[in-house]
Amino acid sequence: MARNTTNQREEEILRELHRVGGSCRVSILAKELGVTLETIRRNVRTLEERNIVRKVHGGVHLVEEILEPTLENRLDKAVDAKENLARAVAEEISDGDSVFLDIGSTTAYVALALQNHRDLFVVTNSAFVANTLATRNNNKVFMAGGELRSHDGGAFGVEAQDLVKRLNVRFAVFSVGAVNAELGFMLHDLQEANLASIAIDNAQVNIVVADGEKLGRRAPVTLQKISQIDLLFTDVPPPADIRKMLKANEIDLVVTGETP
Repeated sequence: MARNTTNQREEEILRELHRVGGSCRVSILAKELGVTLETIRRNVRTLEERNIVRKVHGGVHLVEEILEPTLENRLDKAVDAKENLARAVAEEISDGDSVFLDIGSTTAYVALALQNHRDLFVVTNSAFVANTLATRNNNKVFMAGGELRSHDGGAFGVEAQDLVKRLNVRFAVFSVGAVNAELGFMLHDLQEANLASIAIDNAQVNIVVADGEKLGRRAPVTLQKISQIDLLFTDVPPPADIRKMLKANEIDLVVTGETP
């Protein structure tokens, strides 16, 4: 059974594997992370037990389904579904509303769908979202501070967390890497999960947006505070076990294009 969280050392291993394209020799991982070979092997064993990585002779590689591509590549996947989902979410948000938007590709489409809204109060850690909604229609956009990651233009760390803690919003919109009947909403990155947890506490209505490809899959990190999620927007009817999970956590389901 997969664990709900990953420890810091495992997160460092996963981050390094992502950085180098998904596979690496154990000796190189140990050198890059400044730890012993046994430390790497011990953490790799636990990751393999959770079906997150695979061991090969002298090395390790990510299981394909959890290897997250760059934001640019993800924007080109399931475009029609993401555009439809984004329009549906944007209809929930009115001119003058306050909203947190994360760094996900589906959330990026939500930002595009909000371009005709006015007087928005936007909090984000995404350079794409900030660039999309700033300097237009009298919006106020607050960009989380810190270094921007090269693969998705996202800001994390203490500066980003501090901003999100200080600003309360009506809506928070999150993309996820997977929707799992057993573990709930899952992400590819521990930093994303940590910031999402703070944002959830500072929003009145929490929305998860996930296209049908995410249903029934899994990712390395479980999003905590599932009971505080209010709505799931998706484009296909989820299977019965996911519907049961949503009902157990009192999460409303919106399927775009489905007749109520």
